[in-house]
Amino acid sequence: MDPSHRQDLLLQAAKIDQQARLAAEQGDLANSARLILEAMDCERRAGGLGPQVLQLIKPRA
Repeated sequence: MDPSHRQDLLLQAAKIDQQARLAAEQGDLANSARLILEAMDCERRAGGLGPQVLQLIKPRA
């Protein structure tokens, strides 16, 4: 897992979120909705970079 890549995705999501807010304030709801989905995708990908639950469970010997 590369923590800097995860951080980059979260920073990108925050930047896109700001763009979505600005678009919504200007009344461009279609663009705002598209940007929100893009930001959510970045957050989802960042969350997927951590350890998976099944990798943390150790089988009993």
